[in-house]
Amino acid sequence: MRRTIFLVDDHDVVRAGMRSVLNDSFEIVGEASEVGPAIAGIIDTEPDVVVLDINLPGGGGAAVIESVRPVRPDVRFMALTVSTNRDAVMRMMNAGVDGYVTKTTQAEDLPGLIDQTAEGQRPVSPDVAGFLLDIDEDIVSDSPRLTPRERQVVNLIARGYSYRETSSRLEISVKTLEKHMGSIFEKLSVVSRNELAALAFEEGYLEA
Repeated sequence: MRRTIFLVDDHDVVRAGMRSVLNDSFEIVGEASEVGPAIAGIIDTEPDVVVLDINLPGGGGAAVIESVRPVRPDVRFMALTVSTNRDAVMRMMNAGVDGYVTKTTQAEDLPGLIDQTAEGQRPVSPDVAGFLLDIDEDIVSDSPRLTPRERQVVNLIARGYSYRETSSRLEISVKTLEKHMGSIFEKLSVVSRNELAALAFEEGYLEA
């Protein structure tokens, strides 16, 4: 059974382009160009993933997430946008976006990124990760709560790397990484990678 997706963008041409790229891989259950119709449509269709722009008439992509999440908590959201503005990304992350992908992404990569979002991973485009999700090692190193290895893990996970990618870069097993993540979650009182990244924003662990 194919995953279901809902497309939200205020440009008809962009939505048409997404349909042509994604129609073979997913069941597109709805589309919207504004916040109000997007909220109603998503609540009605309950898609697996919503692919949405940040800038939308009626309040923006964050308003869509904030309105839908309490009613349909299982729906995941992947931003697909041109914006790499720090404040815009913070707004979306604080709203609970599950993935943040820029429109410079290659079309053939989109289905895989949507699948990652649906599976609970946190895809983030490299240009966004490099600009906003680069943990400030000097600041984090001042915290006695995290070991040096845990700080390395946080740095990569906050950049959007998967567990497998992180374990490969650190040359440790996925099982060992999971133990580190359990310790990090306990020490920082978070329960997900989204919360971990949001905490980094809130505590100023990020380079401007």
